[in-house]
Amino acid sequence: MTGLPQYGKISKDFFNRMIYPRLGAKNKKILVGPAAGVDTCVIRSGKNQVLVATTDPVSYIPDIGLRYSAWQSVNHIASDLATSRFSPQYAIFDFNLPPTMKSSDFEKYWEAVSAECERLGTAIVGGHTGRFEGVDSTVVGVGTMFSLGPEDECLTSREGKVGDKLLITKGAAISTTAILAYAFPKTLEKKMGRDGLLRARRYLRKTTVVKDELTVVKIGIKNNGVSTMHDATEGGVLSALYELADASNTGLMVDLSKIPVSRETSAICEVFKIDPYVSLSEGSLVFSCKPSKVAKAISTLASVGIETAEVGELIPRREGFLANDATGKQISIKYPAVDPYWQAYYGGKRRGWT
Repeated sequence: MTGLPQYGKISKDFFNRMIYPRLGAKNKKILVGPAAGVDTCVIRSGKNQVLVATTDPVSYIPDIGLRYSAWQSVNHIASDLATSRFSPQYAIFDFNLPPTMKSSDFEKYWEAVSAECERLGTAIVGGHTGRFEGVDSTVVGVGTMFSLGPEDECLTSREGKVGDKLLITKGAAISTTAILAYAFPKTLEKKMGRDGLLRARRYLRKTTVVKDELTVVKIGIKNNGVSTMHDATEGGVLSALYELADASNTGLMVDLSKIPVSRETSAICEVFKIDPYVSLSEGSLVFSCKPSKVAKAISTLASVGIETAEVGELIPRREGFLANDATGKQISIKYPAVDPYWQAYYGGKRRGWT
């Protein structure tokens, strides 16, 4: 798979060098703007009132179908918004469709988008839809979600404190497991067997953390419970842990052996020769909370069927970003430059794997 171009998000270095210094006009009402590891912007809209917003691509992935693609796209955006501890109230969608997409197919896709927004309590308040020459990507548009709420009840990725414990829901490489199981069923069935493949495909319904987020904040927030939440996406759970600590201006100590990696995930990552800790993991929530609330957080999430593991803690920034590996050796963590999922997916397609 060597020689493939880099896919996915731009690098952190490019963002800091080219994007971050050029953000248009200044505005004193912006409390939180774009930054690595920050899922939402926060804008003051009134006395103790803020508007929280986020945006992400919406996709049609033929391997998982129209309706699942729509469901997943809506939940990816909603998962980012709900890191604020607010449920998504409003949405805007822009669709730039390939000319080859049939109207009947888009109708099915849109029905699924609307149905999932309705289930989440999200009103669709605007957008744009059209077909355009040259569009041939699985990315078919952009979605934005936003909510209004009390400023003192809003969470961001910047509020972690030294001594806060770090926890992860579900485990590593959730989205990687699901999508590769749909994209390469014949290849993976030879490795995992039919039952293993079907279990891996069921991970698709795990690729949302809205329920995780809105459940765990019931134990309390900020100094009384959950201090930060971050949706693990590209770069996997290790990237999400790094970003959360970086956004909070702290260091990090994590025990890699405590990060859950399921047998289905292990099998798929072995086939594609990828590291589950740094591979696409929508469906994994990384969060920090006060030490006294760890047991309550785990039991509260367990009560709704979500497994959670304590994997580390935030440490002083000067101590760095550290981990204990599988042998117990302490190592320094570097921010993942490229998510191996993209090369695994496109490399498999180019090899003719099915």
